[in-house]
Amino acid sequence: MLFNSYTFLVVFLPLTLVVFQLLRRSNQRMAMGWLVLMSLVYYGWWNPDPSKPWTPFYLILICTSCMINFGIGRYLAAHTYTAKGRGILALGLIANLSVLFYYKYIGLFERTFESLTGGHFNIPDVVLPLGLSFFTFQKIAFLVDAYRGKTSKYNFLDFLLFVTFFPQLIAGPIVHHNEIMPQIQRTVSPSRRSVDLSVGISLFAMGLFKKVVLADNLAMVANPLFGVVAATGGRDLTILEAWAAAIAYSLQLYFDFSGYSDMAIGAARMFGIKLPVNFHSPYKATSIVDFWRRWHITLSRFLRDYVYFSLGGNRKGPFLRYANLLITMLLGGLWHGAGWTYILWGGMHGLFLCVNHAWFALRKKLSIPAIPKPIAIFMTFVVVVAAWVPFRAGAFELAAGGSAKEALRATHSILASMFGFNGFDAWPNAALSEVKGRWGLRAAYCIAIVWFLPNSQQILRRYFPAFGLRGLTGKTSTPGPRRIWQWRPTWQWTVFIVILVMGSIYEFDKVSEFIYFQF
Repeated sequence: MLFNSYTFLVVFLPLTLVVFQLLRRSNQRMAMGWLVLMSLVYYGWWNPDPSKPWTPFYLILICTSCMINFGIGRYLAAHTYTAKGRGILALGLIANLSVLFYYKYIGLFERTFESLTGGHFNIPDVVLPLGLSFFTFQKIAFLVDAYRGKTSKYNFLDFLLFVTFFPQLIAGPIVHHNEIMPQIQRTVSPSRRSVDLSVGISLFAMGLFKKVVLADNLAMVANPLFGVVAATGGRDLTILEAWAAAIAYSLQLYFDFSGYSDMAIGAARMFGIKLPVNFHSPYKATSIVDFWRRWHITLSRFLRDYVYFSLGGNRKGPFLRYANLLITMLLGGLWHGAGWTYILWGGMHGLFLCVNHAWFALRKKLSIPAIPKPIAIFMTFVVVVAAWVPFRAGAFELAAGGSAKEALRATHSILASMFGFNGFDAWPNAALSEVKGRWGLRAAYCIAIVWFLPNSQQILRRYFPAFGLRGLTGKTSTPGPRRIWQWRPTWQWTVFIVILVMGSIYEFDKVSEFIYFQF
């Protein structure tokens, strides 16, 4: 059940919200129980193979996993920093990572083994359960914090809602128990409920528009261009076509993930729960370090707190710091997809971060002036766009009949095309003439939105729609008086939100999944 579907918008969300509000007036725990039930319905709605009868297997999997992790967490909370606690923590981590490995990475292991040895494993095909990568990290963080004595006592209902809460269940944000569980136990005044509902609906509408109107239309440019890459290994793309493909996909992914983040945070806010901010204008970043403070913020936080710091962080000198950065980003790339191009993407960003930190150290040592902000933003954007090429090529490897060799060859070819090695003709492919007509205007207004307008969190910043905004929202360079871009519960903004919703519904004929659902 997609956020951008009639089933969700017309049936599931209104039904869940109305019953929740009615129950909350008399019994907070019953309201939370209803939310857990509907979150499980939302997850159980998914059928990986519509040609076969629905099975409750994946629903049983997530519920069983929650029961086991809750039990382990309770034990760890009572045995912090003990030998027994360390042993149980290790078992808990191994259990969670084993499930993730089997469902997500067994195929990569099989393909790599076969390509290196020519042997063959008779491993049955498995389907990656939706959201497994996300809620596995949430449970790992919970167990580690329980061992460290950083968790309070919660009952199983609280824990189950923390893991399965439907707005963040499928594709994040990767929430932390200390952010969500206290909110579950708190009662909210009627006046606060109306604010939550207004802010949540407005933010959800903005995200819906980004996904359906902007991202899905950009896909109509990116997909045909990358389709040529898949068919020819990139040899038919010229420099203009290659850059058009890379930029179109970069903008598609931007609005797809930004739209999902807004919809997830907005849906949660309707129920009076704030999720952590997960997306904050990453293409306005002035460096790769800044980019990772803005892109998939909750994943960056997890990798920093539970991987990078566990490896030693920057406490043991610059060499080990750079090694830890590279390892962390390689794992971040692997988390995104079970393919070598995702690992390559993570490695590229790891190298970029190392260069970035080395540049910062050199600047400080030699008192080199900072690069002007517009130039720094443009340079960072170009580097990020180039790195998205192997990320997008990962779809070639994971597709039926695909291989790492084909994906890596396509990555090499399109990057070569971007730098002119495959010719400088403008648009020689007649098959791409329709794309040429779509590209210019869409790129112009999407880049204008990305670079010159405030993001949705900034527009709603007076009402703090998400956690973690105080360190992110500040003065923004936007045209016209700042007051124009500040959301308020007025009839003018109501009309604007209605227009966004109607425009989105008009585009529902080409509804597609969110890109991050596959991770």
